[in-house]
Amino acid sequence: MAQRRITLKDIAASLGVSANTVSRALAGRSDISVAMQERVRKEASRLGYVPNSLARSLVSGNSGTIGVVITNPSNPLYSQLIAGAAEAAREAGKTLILIVSAEDAKTENDGIESLLVSSVDAVIAVPVQIDPGPWRRLTGVGVPLVLVNRDIPQLAVDFVGVDHFASMQRMVEHVVAQGAESIWAVEEDLDVPSVASRLEGFYQGLADAGMSRPVGKEIRIPTRRVRSLAQPWQAEEAYAVGLELFKLEEPPDAMVCGNDFFALGLVKALQEYGYRVPEDVLITGVGDHPYSHFMSPAITSIRLPGYELGAEGMRLALSRLRDTQQPKRRKMVETEHIIRGSSVSST
Repeated sequence: MAQRRITLKDIAASLGVSANTVSRALAGRSDISVAMQERVRKEASRLGYVPNSLARSLVSGNSGTIGVVITNPSNPLYSQLIAGAAEAAREAGKTLILIVSAEDAKTENDGIESLLVSSVDAVIAVPVQIDPGPWRRLTGVGVPLVLVNRDIPQLAVDFVGVDHFASMQRMVEHVVAQGAESIWAVEEDLDVPSVASRLEGFYQGLADAGMSRPVGKEIRIPTRRVRSLAQPWQAEEAYAVGLELFKLEEPPDAMVCGNDFFALGLVKALQEYGYRVPEDVLITGVGDHPYSHFMSPAITSIRLPGYELGAEGMRLALSRLRDTQQPKRRKMVETEHIIRGSSVSST
């Protein structure tokens, strides 16, 4: 049988004072003596009293919680994002409520409704859907929303992200400088702004080098799903695609991948067909995952500032809570190109 929740009245009855006195004592009100405040706190602790945050939020209009919506915490970018957001929230005395969408629209919609029911003070989100409709459920009732990494321009809300276009454009420039004359982009099969921006940057990089699309092929790696929920990216997906692809045609001079998992899988597939990296094929990734430095050859990658994205997103949300009338803000955090052996030509 579940134990009954201890209330202010229980503490008051135990001490022989009023519930109003207990409430004021726990709030640290100056009209209650320090000695009484200490007595009340000790008795509340002894009885196992837990404050009712919902009741408190109804009185103060502030729940002390911030919703964070991400696609999957196993993605190193988003695990770092959570850490950055959590630290900034802790410094502000806020608590996170985490929603994991797994790249599924229904799960995301359900999460939005849960955050509304929880009366969160604000939300920072990496959206699955580019349709602004579900997110307007939050903004329509005055909940500040900050988008991270994936923007929805129609919402006109605060945004913090990275320049995926310029980052990929620069990576193409790098492999061209290493002598690559044919380049493939290997990307996620998700219809999200970050992927679209990287592909636009890829084709712009080709154009800058005077290359046409026939030498710039686009490969999409299918997302593993259980029911409708996207599973974490692994190297196996790109490895399997690579095995089939290299059976039919020779690889290009360079392959620029949308994440380091793909780069890892393709290196393995190339090696099984006798191709060498970087001597025969240059390989790059995105994310600079922890293992990338320890591979042989070490993987060239675009380091994404996950922690900074989370911390800045939280700071924007907290700032919006303090001043709801300030202009919309859009902040871009710098990426870093980490050049390693997988993309440095030996010739």
